Amino acid sequence: MRTIRIHVDHPLTVGETLPLPPQAAEHVARVLRLVAGDAVVLFNGDGFDYPSRLLAADRRRVCARVEERRPAQAAESPLALTLAQGIARGEKMDLIVQKATELGVTRIVPLLTERCEVRLDEQRASRRLVHWREVAAAACEQCGRATLPVIEPAQALSAWLAGLRAGDACRLALLPEGGQSVRELASPRAAILVVGPEGGLGARDTVTLQQAGFGALRLGPRILRTETAGLAALAALQALYGDF
Repeated sequence: MRTIRIHVDHPLTVGETLPLPPQAAEHVARVLRLVAGDAVVLFNGDGFDYPSRLLAADRRRVCARVEERRPAQAAESPLALTLAQGIARGEKMDLIVQKATELGVTRIVPLLTERCEVRLDEQRASRRLVHWREVAAAACEQCGRATLPVIEPAQALSAWLAGLRAGDACRLALLPEGGQSVRELASPRAAILVVGPEGGLGARDTVTLQQAGFGALRLGPRILRTETAGLAALAALQALYGDF
């Protein structure tokens, strides 16, 4: 039987009774048609699952009682992956956030790059950040993760690089004319992957990344769309160095 997992954005304690978030409550009561006594699993991103039981599930009230706290069955990957993605248009960015979460990415950084066609003022950027975090939470519900990836606010490539801390993470920029393949990497335990938007990374972007210590990475003879390229690279990295 399918396990129903629901993200709740606040601390959870064994024994407490709490109402489910409105969207989750509607899904439980109207779509899944669950009833009082049915089991669900709550999680809040702290790495644990909280098996719970519905106490009410009707139009007026949907609430659950937390019965247990246990480590999530879907452990996090030993390979810490950051995806720095040039912001793509429309639903493409949602797809990238959703699938990157399912692929086990640790952090997602939406980037404004040289050829980025998306323009975000402060208000719109704030709304998009909330939306992307909701997309990631829903992906965690589906794939079994109990730790949500960190999604940073949208920012310019140069600003992000200026604040990037030194470390032992492998720094990679996905370029069609890239030098090394995924198989040629030296077994990284952490990697930062930069992917351009629809128009790819521009010449200034490439120079800036090279100056910040990013090496060029290629994925083969075919040029992939932005919504395909980063996900393919993440899957390859997980297959060779992570938990696939």
